[in-house]
Order: sequence, then C-alpha cells, then structure tokens
Amino acid sequence: MPDAPLSNVPEYTVSEISGAVKRTLEGSFGRVRVRGEITELKRYSSGHVYFCLKDEGAKIKAVAWKFSVPRLGLAPEDGVEVIATGKISAYGERSEYQLIVERLEYAGAGALLARVEMLRQKLAAEGLFAEDRKRPLPMLPAVVGVVTSPQGAVIQDIRTTILRRFPRRILLWPVPVQGEGAAARIAAAIEGFSALPPGGPIPRPDVLIVARGGGSLEDLMAFNDEAVVRAAAACTIPLISAVGHETDTTLIDHAADRRAPTPTAAAELAVPSRTDLLADLQQKAARLAGAVTGRLRETRLRLDHAARGLPDLAALVGTARQRLDDRATRLALALPNLVRARRAQLVAVERHLVAPTALLAAKRGALALLEQRRHAALRHAIARRAVPKLNAAPLLAQLREARARLEGLAARLESVSHHAVLARGYAAVFDAAGQPLTTAASVRPGSTLRIDFADGSVRATAARDDRRQGALPL
Repeated sequence: MPDAPLSNVPEYTVSEISGAVKRTLEGSFGRVRVRGEITELKRYSSGHVYFCLKDEGAKIKAVAWKFSVPRLGLAPEDGVEVIATGKISAYGERSEYQLIVERLEYAGAGALLARVEMLRQKLAAEGLFAEDRKRPLPMLPAVVGVVTSPQGAVIQDIRTTILRRFPRRILLWPVPVQGEGAAARIAAAIEGFSALPPGGPIPRPDVLIVARGGGSLEDLMAFNDEAVVRAAAACTIPLISAVGHETDTTLIDHAADRRAPTPTAAAELAVPSRTDLLADLQQKAARLAGAVTGRLRETRLRLDHAARGLPDLAALVGTARQRLDDRATRLALALPNLVRARRAQLVAVERHLVAPTALLAAKRGALALLEQRRHAALRHAIARRAVPKLNAAPLLAQLREARARLEGLAARLESVSHHAVLARGYAAVFDAAGQPLTTAASVRPGSTLRIDFADGSVRATAARDDRRQGALPL
C-alpha cells in the first residue's frame, strides 16, 4: 500500500476537542449575567431544573442544579423575562454549551411590575381584596404580634412607639424580609400566629403587624408573593401591613385589614394614645356631666311649671271632706223626712177612702133595690100573663151567683179592714195631728193621743214608763 500523505494539521480526538472547547468557554467568560425569557422549563425528580433562555435572535440552554434551586431568588416560570447569573460551561457528550445558573432576577422594574400586576388581577378576581373582608382593629389590644426581621430599626420603632403611646405586650416572630426563602418564612409566620389557640401557653395576639423598612422593588418582592398574600387574606387576626416607605405598595397591602405607610404608623394604628384617651375621656365626662345637669335643670323647670298648674291638694281634700259631711247629714235627715212625707200621704189618702161598712151598706141597698125591682117586674109580668113565656130559672141562678160573689168580696174586705182588728180587742193610737203611732219610742211624754176602739175613740195624755224606757198613756 502506498504511504499516507504527510500533513502539518494536528489530529485531535472528539473528547479532546470537547474538553478544549469547555476549557475555553469557562476560561473566557467565567461568571456572566444573561438576560432572556425562560422557555422549555422542565423539573426533574432529581431536583435539577432545566430550561432555556431566549431573545429575538438566539437561545441558550441553562440548568440549575438541585443544591442551587433554593437559592435562585425566584421560582423559574415559562414566559418570565429574567437575568440569570452563572457560569458558561459545555456538555461534552452532546457538544452543547449551557449556562450553569446560580441566581435568577426579574429583568428590570417593568417585568417585575407586570408580574405583580398580573398576580394582583388574579387575586382580586378571587375576592381576596374585597372591602367586605376587612375587619376592624381592636380598640386596645392586650398582645401585639409583629412579623419582621429581629435586626434593624423596624422592630425598635414599633417597640418604642407602643411603649410611648400605650405599653402593650409585643410578641415577635422573627423572619427574613428579603432574599431566598423570605416569602415562605413570612407566610408561615402569619399562619402560625393565626393558628395560635386562645388561652394557650403562647398568648394569641389581638392585632398583627407585618413590617419591613424601605427598599427597591426587588427587595420588597417577598411581600408580593402569592403565598404571603393568601396567608394575609386568610389570617383570623386583624392584620396591619407596613412594608416599605409611604410611596411603596405591595400586594399584602391590598389583602391586609389596614395599611400603614411606615412601621411607626402601624404601631400608632395598633394601639391608641393613652394621653388622647384620657383627654377624650375627660371631654366625654364633662359633656356627660353638662348634659345630665342640663337635663336635670330642664326637668326641674318642667316640674315647677306643672306644680304651678296643679290645684291646692289640701284645699281640694278639705272641700271634698266638707261636701261629704254635708251629704252625710242630709242623707241622715232625708230618710226620716221621706218616711214622714209618705206616711202623711198615706193618711191623706186614707181619709178619702170610703169605710168598708158604708160601702157594704151601699151595695146591700143597691142589691135590695134590684131585688125589689125584680119582684115588681115579676108581679107585673104575672099580671100581664107573661109568666108562661118567661123562664125565670136562669135569672134566679144569675142572681144567686151574683149575691154569693158579693158576699165573698164583702167578707174579704172586712177581713183586711182595721175595724175587724179593733173588733177583736185591739186599739189604734194616733198623735194630735192624726198620724198613726206604731212604736212606743215615737211617743213623747206629755203628748196628746187619740185611741180608736171598735165602738169609738178616746183622748189620752202620754207618760214615761221607766221600766221600758217608753211612754204609757194616762
């Protein structure tokens, strides 16, 4: 065989070329910052994260090893523009170069704000920022919970302000307020305070302050994290957010019950000023005392006015008592006078009555006259021979019936007449005026009496009988 042609070009193996390229890349670039949009994101069970960074003209592969993922600074997501910090290296088996990522940052304020705005719209659509979810702060909390860094001026400002306004017990849950894992620690602190049972070994705060000092938008991104915002919205303790300076706004401000521009203002919102409370209490006490005094004065004036309009009760009672005495006296006299008047009327009527004996005599006379007229009529009828035509039996029966009725009425009339009583041995006593006397007590000693018997009347003068305390006729 002919000999191979001689050449001055060196000959390398694939591994040598791959190793040379890797050393060249790593030696030429070292640590770099690459800006691009994350795409083709893949998370493996091993914990490594693979993705690509691209812009309008090119794409580069990137990998974050498992031990670097917790320290990246943010969770990589497709479509997010970031600035990746790391080292350029090569993967020899595929002759590919890639970026070994050690840290991720959002690419500028515009990208951060856009991401924050997207999350804000998402959480607002779920109702986490609704005003009706806001709860009022307690008037005077016994325990104030604080979620912030244990170092720095924030906790000192809060402690000093509360001590100056109204000393209260402060319970601090220390957390990092920026950097890797800050958002998860803050969310866990809020949830931990909310889960404390009332009356447990650790006192449950009555109000909660989540605070940190000022900083850039990147420094405050932990308080724009979705987990922190959801924990603040779900917190069962009234929560005050005090993140950054007055012009800084984070998503936790929308989910909190109250927002304070500074940590000092948050402490002022959490506890009232003792001096202001005392001044307000004194003012209210003065107003209350003035109102009570005014009401008493007004009531006293109304009472005096009503008293002037009332009549003299003593005079009214005296008049009523006098009227009652007068009526009692008149009533005591009215009944005897009425009885006396009725008795006089009865006597007057009695005087006009016809004596039963005279009435009986008149009836007997009329009956005898009728009898005579009947006999005369019979004689006249016999004389005219009208007897055969006259049936006298019914007429005689009617006459007998009428005579029997008349005699019965006469007997009843005589039985009720006082003359029949007098005929049995009794007597009727009358005073000088002719008024009947029915009791011995009504006879005054020395008065003239008239005593009626069945056959006539006699006059007598009354005398007192000491044995019976009455009067006897003499």
